[in-house]
Amino acid sequence: METLRIAFVYDVIYPWVKGGVEKRIHELAIRLARKHEVHIYGYKHWEGGSYLERGGVVYHGLVRPGTLYLAGKRSPFPMLSLATALRKRLPELGEYDVVDVQNLFYPGAFVLRKLPNAVLTWHEFWGSYWFRYFGPLGAAGFATENLLRPYKVHLSVSWKTQLDLLKAGVSSRVVPNGVDIKRIKRIKPAELRSDFIFVGRLMRDKNLELALGAVSTLREDFPDVVFTVVGDGPERDRLEAISRRLGLSGNVVFTGRLEGWEEVISLLKASKVFAFPSLREGFGMAVLEAMAVGVPPVVLNSPMNGAKFLVDEKSGLVLGEDKFANGLGLLLSDEGLRKKLGRNARRKAEGFDWGEIAGSFEDILLMSI
Repeated sequence: METLRIAFVYDVIYPWVKGGVEKRIHELAIRLARKHEVHIYGYKHWEGGSYLERGGVVYHGLVRPGTLYLAGKRSPFPMLSLATALRKRLPELGEYDVVDVQNLFYPGAFVLRKLPNAVLTWHEFWGSYWFRYFGPLGAAGFATENLLRPYKVHLSVSWKTQLDLLKAGVSSRVVPNGVDIKRIKRIKPAELRSDFIFVGRLMRDKNLELALGAVSTLREDFPDVVFTVVGDGPERDRLEAISRRLGLSGNVVFTGRLEGWEEVISLLKASKVFAFPSLREGFGMAVLEAMAVGVPPVVLNSPMNGAKFLVDEKSGLVLGEDKFANGLGLLLSDEGLRKKLGRNARRKAEGFDWGEIAGSFEDILLMSI
């Protein structure tokens, strides 16, 4: 098989930042590096030189990230600084066989849009949602999104995003996110047991106040209910204040950011139900990981929540806000149903093994050069 020189481009990099996009790049990169030369370009999260090598992957840190969030939203300023640095690296990037650019790093995606060896991976397509997220300032994002059409190859991480792009006149192929099934099976459950668990960055769109309200309601019938919130972010202080106001200090555990992915899986394995009230999600990596350990998810039926496409009536519940608490209560009280959905969820997740997905991604890259 032909050996490729592959570069991934995003702003933040795993493991220094542990979101879904960063994890996807990491999982694909370490597998592709077994056969190919793989590089990742983004912020310089580390001390020392501008690049380093880990697990066969070369990391290029172009600028310091500074403050990633501004008023609870991703700050555009470090992104613009990184995009400027990437513009200077266009000749270098042009020497790779393939450059996989992530659309959510919009300034960088715009800079690289005419690079002939670049493919664009769409994690979400916002369209008019830009104006709801940023108000009138969303016009810049809306325009930039439409200026990304010159990419010759477009990929989508979910069927929802593929459909959204198709409605906008852009054809793409789906290469979903995945899970490491073998590695997950080796991890033992944590000692901290939970009735409900949430995993994700604590941002406004995660809509955690809905889950906290549901726990408050369910506590009347389940006074010892435990809800574990795994993650950190700009909304943490507000959510902890809501928890205290609802009298849930003895029921809700905020773990903060966990260093190891194994810790997250361990906590998932020690939980009964995955509560995911997110309003907006490009894919829903945490939902897939919960399914992979056999924990049935309760997912919000929001128009922008791509995670709901991972779940069907045999593997979990997809509910509106008015039914969310009822769904959590049903799975908590009905052990038979919970276990049945959990078994089906695990089987469904096995179809998303990273090894298979990396192979599909590799095939597409070979066809694109």
